[in-house]
Order: sequence, then structure tokens, then C-alpha cells
Amino acid sequence: MAMQSMSRRKFLRFTALSSGAVALVACAAPMPSAPAPAATAVPPTAMPETAPTEAPAPMADDVQVIVSDVVDYALTSDEWPGDFGYVTFTLHEATYNGESAYFIRTDASDPAFAEENGLVFVPLLNVAGGKEWRNMLYNFDDGRAPVIARTPADEDFISLFEIVNVTVNDDSADLSSAEAVQNAGEAVTLEPTGVLVNYPLVKWPGGELPVDTALDSYLGTGALISAPDLDAMTVTFKLHECYPGSRYIITDTSAVPMAPMMGIAPSAPSQELAELGGTDEIWVFGNGIEGSGVMGFQAAIFDNSAGSPAWSPFWNHFTVTWNEGIEPRIITSAADLRAAIEAEELQLFNGTPDTHPGGFVVNCPVPILAPNTMEG
Repeated sequence: MAMQSMSRRKFLRFTALSSGAVALVACAAPMPSAPAPAATAVPPTAMPETAPTEAPAPMADDVQVIVSDVVDYALTSDEWPGDFGYVTFTLHEATYNGESAYFIRTDASDPAFAEENGLVFVPLLNVAGGKEWRNMLYNFDDGRAPVIARTPADEDFISLFEIVNVTVNDDSADLSSAEAVQNAGEAVTLEPTGVLVNYPLVKWPGGELPVDTALDSYLGTGALISAPDLDAMTVTFKLHECYPGSRYIITDTSAVPMAPMMGIAPSAPSQELAELGGTDEIWVFGNGIEGSGVMGFQAAIFDNSAGSPAWSPFWNHFTVTWNEGIEPRIITSAADLRAAIEAEELQLFNGTPDTHPGGFVVNCPVPILAPNTMEG
């Protein structure tokens, strides 16, 4: 297992990802209590009769699809040179200022809502309860598309929405925007649920997540394998490997200046989650054994498995590098990684070496659990 050094090009590319991220860090606030009421489920967008209606059967007994909106996936593929697979999600339509936007559903803060909608239960999302920077999703009782308050075109966009149920009392009222709903008076009855959901946007008025045109590297030119299919109401992401036993996608980041380079959406408010304890930790390797990680080295490690109470799709990003004179090896758990840091085999950087001690947050939902396959 020979050590591979980080090239200057790779290093500059990687450290650039979080340039300016330190300025995004905000002051901490006290954690609110978890919401008591459960939300009414958001009706799924109407699908064509030919579209899959449920998640595919796992490829093997030890592979689990944990998000029910997954309609197809593969852990690897020989159709492109990049070391990643793919995952296809059902798309859901929303309305933003009278125009259509499209999102996927992955996580929820309430256990009953998560179970009812086939999402990952993430209690840590409750730290955003009542915060002004959370996004809002207005869910109507008459079957119309939900209205959302912000998209990535807005400087304060975040994919973490609070669901507000809306009873329509006057069908003639203009309810095409969040502001219109909020100011509709007696035309509507609003019921805040306190439920927070991670619904990353993939297409919105004036923009969408870019497609990787080469499919030969982790970031490439985008997070998507192909553009959103509005006829089939599906979208296909790259599917990456991470320890322990997970496959994840990447959708947005608090490192706003570098979001276009990463091929994902900007989300400055997501940095607030790190300050409030709503994130989990991820460690990316900046040198060592070649593999499928973001820098071309071994797959990254996050602290907890998806679905555990301490896990969050919003990852507080750290980098580790092997110290000179240490023979690199594959590390597969947070416990072993922390031990290697304590033994001074690995050097730890918050964010990247360039941003240390300031870091950034990346939204990386996990739709599939699967054994790791990397070998040293």
C-alpha cells in the first residue's frame, strides 16, 4: 500500500473549495426543544403510470435502500471512468413566486413523518426549529404543489424546510408565493408543524444543478449524472462511497464562493447548523492510499451511520493527512481515525489546510447503506 502524495493541482483544487468559508461561521444559539406535533405528509407529485412507484429490490441482502423515493441505483458502473455509482430519485414539484421548482426528499426531523414518507429520521435537524434562517414549505390541503420560500437563487437559501400545513378557505386567493400565503389573511388557515425536512432543490427558476459531462472524477462538472427529467419526474445523482457502509450524494454547501466549482448549490445558512450541533463530522483524506474519495484517496469517514440518532446529512467537513514517515493504511471507522490522530499519525484540519481552523458544511444525504468495497 504505497503512499500517494497529493499533487499541487489537487491540493489547490481541494483547498479552494472552502475559501471564504470562515466568514460564513455565525454565533451559536441555544438549542430549541424538539417539536411535539407530527406533520401531515406532503402528497407526492403525480407520477406517470410508467414510472416506478416503489424502491427497487436491494442488489444483495446487505444493501439497504433507506429513502423510499429511490427508484433505481447501482453502487458502481462501467458506463463511465469515475469511481462512483448512481442513484435515481423521484422528483417533486413546488411553486416559487408563481414558477415551478423541483426537489428531492431525503430526511425529516419527526419520526412519524419520516416513517410515513419513507425518509431518514434525523432528530438533530430539530436544532433549526424557530430559526429565522430556516426555509419554509407551505403544504396545501387541496392537492396543489407546495409553495417554498427560497431557492438557491436567494442568498439565504437552505434546503432545510419547516413544513406549514395550509387549509385553503378561499379558492380565489393568490397563493403563488410564500409572501402571498403569509399575507392571505382569512383566505387560509396556517398550521406550523415544527417538522424540519431536508429537501434539496435540483431545478428552480433560472437555475439547476449542473450535470457532470465527463464522469471521470468525484466533483467533475456537476453532481448529476443527467439533467432532471420532467416527463418521468426523476433525477439521477452520482452515488459516492463513504465509511461506515454508506453511499451518499452531494447537493449544497455553506462554502458559497466555491459552490459553482463543486457543482452544487450555495447554502450560507447551513453553517449555522454546525454552530448549533446539528451536523455530523466527516473526515476527508488529503493524501495516502488512492481511492474513491473527493481528493482521489481513500473513501471518507463520517462519525455515525445514517439513521442513528447522532447522524446528520449536514456534514461538518474536516481533512486529515498522513504525517511524514507514517505508512498509510485504510481506516474504516471514526474510532480508529481518532486514535491515529491521537498517536500523531494523522494531522487534522478543520475544513481544509487552507481554511483551518475555520470549516464549512456540506449537505450529503445517504439514500443507501451498503458494505464498503475499497481494498488497500
